[in-house]
Amino acid sequence: MNRQALENDIKTSYIMDRMISDEVLTLQEEERVKQQNTRKERAAMLINIILTKDNNSYRSFYNALLHEGYRDLAALLQDGIPAVSSGNRKSSMDGMTSYVKTILCEGGVPQRPVVFVTRPKLVDAIKKKLYCLGSDPGWVTVYGMAGCGKTVLTAEALRDPRLLEDYFPGGVHWISVGKQDKAGLLIKLQNLCSRLEHDSTLSQRPPLNIEEAKDRLRLLMLRKYPRSLLVLDDIWDSWVLKAFDNQCQVLITSRDRSVTDAVAGNKYEVHVESGLAHEKGLEILSLFVNMKISELPEQANALVRECKGSPLVISLIGALLRDFPSRWEYYLRQLQNKQFKRIRKSSSYDYEALDEAMSISVEQLDDNYKDYYKDLSILPKDVKVPTKVLCILWDMETEEVEDILQEFVNKSLLFCDRNGKSFHYYLHDLQLDFLTEKNRNQLQELHKNIVNQYKKYYKLNTPVLSQEDCMYWYNFLAYHMAGAKMQQELCDLMFSLDWIKAKTELVGPAHLIHEYVEYSSVLDQKVFKAESGERLLEINAHDDEILCCTFSADGEFVATCSSDKKVKVWNSRTGQCRCVYEEHSEQVNCCQFNNKSGQYLLATCSNDTFIKIWNLNEKYCRNTMIGHENSVNHCRFSPNDEYVASCSTDGTVKLWEARSGNELKSIEIKDFFKNADEQPDDVEVLVKCCSWSRNGDKILVVAKNKLLLFDINTCGLLTQVIVSHHGTIQYCDFCPGDELVAVALSHCSVEIWETKKVCKSSDAVLKSELDVVFHNGEVMILAIYNQKNLQLINGNTDNVIMQTAAQESPISCCCLSEDLKFAAFGQESGTIKVWNWQLSECVFLRGHIEAIKDFRLLENSKILSWSFDGTVKVWNITTGNPERDFACHTGAVLSCAVSPDGSKFSSASADKTAKIWSFESSSVLHELKDHEDCVRCCTFSPNNKLLATGDDKGEIRIWDILTGTLLHFCSPVTVDEGEPTHGGWVTDLSFSPDSKMLVSSGGYLKISVESQAERLTRVLSSILLEQNIAGRLLALIFKKALIPEWQQITENSGKKRNVHKPSQNVKDSGVWAGYIQACNEDECDYLVSRSKITHQFDKIYMQYFTCG
Repeated sequence: MNRQALENDIKTSYIMDRMISDEVLTLQEEERVKQQNTRKERAAMLINIILTKDNNSYRSFYNALLHEGYRDLAALLQDGIPAVSSGNRKSSMDGMTSYVKTILCEGGVPQRPVVFVTRPKLVDAIKKKLYCLGSDPGWVTVYGMAGCGKTVLTAEALRDPRLLEDYFPGGVHWISVGKQDKAGLLIKLQNLCSRLEHDSTLSQRPPLNIEEAKDRLRLLMLRKYPRSLLVLDDIWDSWVLKAFDNQCQVLITSRDRSVTDAVAGNKYEVHVESGLAHEKGLEILSLFVNMKISELPEQANALVRECKGSPLVISLIGALLRDFPSRWEYYLRQLQNKQFKRIRKSSSYDYEALDEAMSISVEQLDDNYKDYYKDLSILPKDVKVPTKVLCILWDMETEEVEDILQEFVNKSLLFCDRNGKSFHYYLHDLQLDFLTEKNRNQLQELHKNIVNQYKKYYKLNTPVLSQEDCMYWYNFLAYHMAGAKMQQELCDLMFSLDWIKAKTELVGPAHLIHEYVEYSSVLDQKVFKAESGERLLEINAHDDEILCCTFSADGEFVATCSSDKKVKVWNSRTGQCRCVYEEHSEQVNCCQFNNKSGQYLLATCSNDTFIKIWNLNEKYCRNTMIGHENSVNHCRFSPNDEYVASCSTDGTVKLWEARSGNELKSIEIKDFFKNADEQPDDVEVLVKCCSWSRNGDKILVVAKNKLLLFDINTCGLLTQVIVSHHGTIQYCDFCPGDELVAVALSHCSVEIWETKKVCKSSDAVLKSELDVVFHNGEVMILAIYNQKNLQLINGNTDNVIMQTAAQESPISCCCLSEDLKFAAFGQESGTIKVWNWQLSECVFLRGHIEAIKDFRLLENSKILSWSFDGTVKVWNITTGNPERDFACHTGAVLSCAVSPDGSKFSSASADKTAKIWSFESSSVLHELKDHEDCVRCCTFSPNNKLLATGDDKGEIRIWDILTGTLLHFCSPVTVDEGEPTHGGWVTDLSFSPDSKMLVSSGGYLKISVESQAERLTRVLSSILLEQNIAGRLLALIFKKALIPEWQQITENSGKKRNVHKPSQNVKDSGVWAGYIQACNEDECDYLVSRSKITHQFDKIYMQYFTCG
């Protein structure tokens, strides 16, 4: 039985490392074990070998099990451990080794690499400096270039039993730091404090800031772990050390010798030379190929020289040679020819030898293993990842994943540490930099894959602390969503109350706040404002919070209910209180009028478990409905007013007869949330609200994150939809025709769902990239559908005229010709397709190597396109061939504009420059360099004299086209108001037809009027549109000429259009009058005010707004 347990559970690789270091297992025996196919077979072979050996082998095996976390299995062998005589030095040392192994394992000290060679001089130097610390606080710095072996040497020095017993009996506490910001450092400190407190009887919340973490760490080191050593691996910045400057003994590894200048105390240094000695390099190769140094082929010397003495690079080559011992010449030639030299360097390191060795190693992997290794490209730096995370990513059992990862460890492509019974894996910084660069075009998809696998695994649940992967997801799920550019999922997560609560309880609010700041550009898209009319009445209605209000069917009355237990009815025109009802004994959660005009019935429900029906012509309650066992949250009349539906915290929806108050039916909603082994009474489900279908034969119910549709007659479930994985639904409502359902979510968003498209959300299917053309009195809209399709929509009727087949690559932008003959769209793959939807023909334009940012249709069947690859191209859409190719910028091209005379175009880029180009000469005319941030947009003036550019700092510059001279600078902060004009990026610009007015869009719309030396800038704060949508509407507005004479708008005309009254200086300037005149044009008014279209513009949720 004991043998079967050992064969099923142990992982042999690290057990054998221990036994080899104890000199009881040979390398030949290790190779015999590794040749077995499965993990179980490898364990069986190792046990067979041990059974042929002496007692020292048995004891070494027992100690290895203890150290590697197999305490339960070691206990099975305890009775058979050979006795140890006091005179047996080997056994005595084994006992000491077991003590050292336990200390190092608990302290998180990295294990030896697969193949290890000693560097005794450097190891002794580190130990001597640690001896120098004595019992006094101080710092030992082990410094040298990246990849020189600082971490391995430091860990080896700490394996000295005398050093630990005499100088650091309190233990060693190792933390891998890396390059961090303050939020990342706080996470490292929280994890360290948690590890040090693991056996504390008091469970403390995590420290909320760096100062608190520093104080807690100081107390732990002083009181619980006196005379212990803190090891900070891979320190980049001196400010990080201040968090650990608490009068303890610290060893750090760093590339920077001066990193300890910012802290006080005794300081000692050990320099690690940049490369291994030549003989040590040969020794590593000899160990990998199991040969004596003298037996190595002549190519070995050249290989070590090509590896530049890097232990990591030599290990990569050695692992390859172990698998392919006849390829010495081949690998040498590959290194010398730099076959795999990367094209572009984004790493902070520049190690060509590592690039070559990594490339060769990856190329030698089996194809399926290559894909698994590529998946590691998106792992966070300086983070040890639990096996469970990769099990979720690859949808595999633990044993399968560990076998795959062990293959990478054996080839020195990955590192592994044991933490208790589980394994944690990590890449060296240099390896991760290589992978990131090699797969940079696929990183988004790799991030998306891990997020989707997480959602598939956890479904409606979130990780709990008992799971080994829990902290990884709470710390890095948002990072992966941002890397995947999954804006919707990231917003859902970050605004989920459940996620916020769980994360703050585990790690405190600091990291959460950091993520809000880090991903603010995405999260800000969830916040919208709408100002749509004057305030008519203000009523001080209740003494406590108002929980609900509702209009009567004819709009004559408004009813309100409150936490003060009262229900009040008001005249909607005068604001006078008509009646007050005070029969509920607890807070009143909801009030709803009946649907028929002229008959005023009001239903209310309360925490007192009752529903009441009131007739406004009577003083007292008409009916009280009793049956719920807990608070009633919502109630609503059926369309014919014959029934009332109520939703309760008791997990039920009940249907009542309005006239008699009798209960007709009850639907147990909690039945649809219980697991197979749960009883209904064990499930808590708060039913939020319900909505009747138009004909009253169905009812839509909201509970947790589900929409459930029931048949009224049978109470049977027709369908259910999970709306969100990271939040709960707060409210839902059918539109009058039943074709749409509005859903309000706990993470601050509203979604519009189409009832005819099961499980398809309107807000998810139409992206904001669209184009609009006014043609023969009709509004034609070209929009991206589900990222893979293109739709041509008649804006007057909402009918889809044509739709493309699903594309192989996501569509990033689209454009519609003015004559409606052509629709062009760009893809993230870099391909442009021109679609003649009338003839069902498509032309492919291939040439860009990265995603298309946007393009513009030119005259004579040509198209101008620009891309994230920094190039701009002119295409002939008849032949599909490029006619001009402009290598414009070192960064992504974010915008282009064509001059009115068609002779020039401008380009704006992430490299902080804009340029003006000549079509004829294909040369740059002017380079505009004054911007301090990404230049996001540009536009020519209609008079062909000016170019306006806007950037991510909120600044706008106006240039002379002829000379390239800067004429005007528009600051992001106005002098008069002292507030940002856009609150961030300038996303679009448009000149008026007379070139005297410039409108910019960002968070707000701004109108700037240039009148000689005087400039007027004002906020039209009554319009708030999203980024590029705002710009497109502005362009449409200015297709119509403004009236030449400015006119002052009157109070009456302002009220008639239901807009906010403009301030006097705006009215006097004429800006308001010109703007209103432009908006009076039918097309613009139609596009802006028609809510049926605007709700499709990528979640621009607005109750209602006009052009004002």
